Amino acid sequence: MAQLLLEIVTPDKLVLSQDVEYVGAPGLLGEFGVMANHIPFLSALGIGSLMYKSGGKAHYVFVSGGFAEVSGNKVTILAEVAERPEDIDVERARKAQERAKQRLEREKEQVDFARAQAALQRAFFRMKVRESAGTVASLAH
Repeated sequence: MAQLLLEIVTPDKLVLSQDVEYVGAPGLLGEFGVMANHIPFLSALGIGSLMYKSGGKAHYVFVSGGFAEVSGNKVTILAEVAERPEDIDVERARKAQERAKQRLEREKEQVDFARAQAALQRAFFRMKVRESAGTVASLAH
């Protein structure tokens, strides 16, 4: 199967640079998928799970904000936040999820609804990426 280079970069570091068969990412207007020889395009990223296939196996990375560029058999993800499953602290994500839920429930107070909702999405997808990685790892054994 034809390959393309996937690079995931944050302001702090290079998270991943690997040849892959497929990339699926959360675009701001919906998920999109990329295979080798895809037409060039640029998309804003939403919050969610970026999935890529390498060696026929699915792998996941949590991403939040930024841009994806597809050009010349290369996918460049310039993300505000990108975390591999092994770097996700599930307990911290659960606590963040609870705090966000509590903020959303306090309708009477002046709450920044959009910020609380984004925090809830980030926590949810961090846990989902970690769980997906665990499921994939257990299926491989």
